[in-house]
Amino acid sequence: MELSLRLKTIANMVDKCYACADIGTDHGYIPIYLISNDICKKVIASDINKGPINKAKFNIKSEGLDKFIECRIGSGLTTLKSKEVNCAIVAGMGGNLIKDIVEEGKDIFKDLDYLIVQPVQNPEIFREYVYNNGYKIIEEELCVDENKFYEIIKVKYSKKSTKIDNVFYEVSKYLLENNHPLIKEYILKKIEKNNRILIAITEDTKLAAVRREEVKRKIFKLKELLEWL
Repeated sequence: MELSLRLKTIANMVDKCYACADIGTDHGYIPIYLISNDICKKVIASDINKGPINKAKFNIKSEGLDKFIECRIGSGLTTLKSKEVNCAIVAGMGGNLIKDIVEEGKDIFKDLDYLIVQPVQNPEIFREYVYNNGYKIIEEELCVDENKFYEIIKVKYSKKSTKIDNVFYEVSKYLLENNHPLIKEYILKKIEKNNRILIAITEDTKLAAVRREEVKRKIFKLKELLEWL
């Protein structure tokens, strides 16, 4: 079974451990990879819907791994018991939904060594939540899969608050400081996107004027980040 680059990048951020949970497992590809590559001894694969779980069960059984991977139906981290796994993955959902999943399952999140998240959109929403709640970003990754950028964030519970410039909700400070090979291309892509937004704001209203200024400030901040590189 060959994983997409996005899924492989996520799976390879899991440290070797006894047990991991894959929340929103879909077809069960990550759990199969984690067991097959001896990264984990046990994986809990959960999803809120029965359809994906049935697909995951079929794939897991086809690989002969049903003794090592347990499938559960339920919402987010609530399918787990405290300290049942070392770490968890929440991938393929929007930043707002991931934020809600972490908030809802905060007691479980507190006991994890770390949580790996991969927002398919609005990663800045999740980063803002992390920094404003004093959680700690351990590591971040960036990959391009089928011409789309994906950000993967490894975070752990912490009570220490971190004040940070808002631009680092948009672009990972970790990736900048570590000069990730894709970070310059990613920032340029964001600048290009915001320039398109700016051109599209054509209304002659106060609200439009405010929006234009916001986008201009964002473009200025993003261009400043290029000086780090």
